[in-house]
Amino acid sequence: QVQLVESGGGLVPAGDSLRLSCAASGRIFSNYAMGWFRQAPGKEREFVAAISGSGSNTYYADSVKGRFTISRDNAKDTVYLQMNSLKPPDTAVYYCAADYHRTPQAMSVIPIADWWGQGTQVTVSS
Repeated sequence: QVQLVESGGGLVPAGDSLRLSCAASGRIFSNYAMGWFRQAPGKEREFVAAISGSGSNTYYADSVKGRFTISRDNAKDTVYLQMNSLKPPDTAVYYCAADYHRTPQAMSVIPIADWWGQGTQVTVSS
């Protein structure tokens, strides 16, 4: 079993930045691809970004490409999402996810994963 705990969400004005963190425990962290997903009220959960176990491969949703950066520190069992130039449509609950079998690009196709965190709220005001 893998436990995932997100942190770093909050309320920020448009144009600001936030960095989300997701601390993992329970299994060998580097064996898992990690992803960030988000869900806004009344909408389905959508893919944001993912990174391979080694950190060498990343994949982004078109809506965040160039603004968000996913990274991981396998020594700290933590994955990050640096979010710059935030916009009101970025408002959502952000979830961290871990998947043993799929690549970062495969994680973008369907919002499923082996393990999920509880989510952290990000609100961007206009």
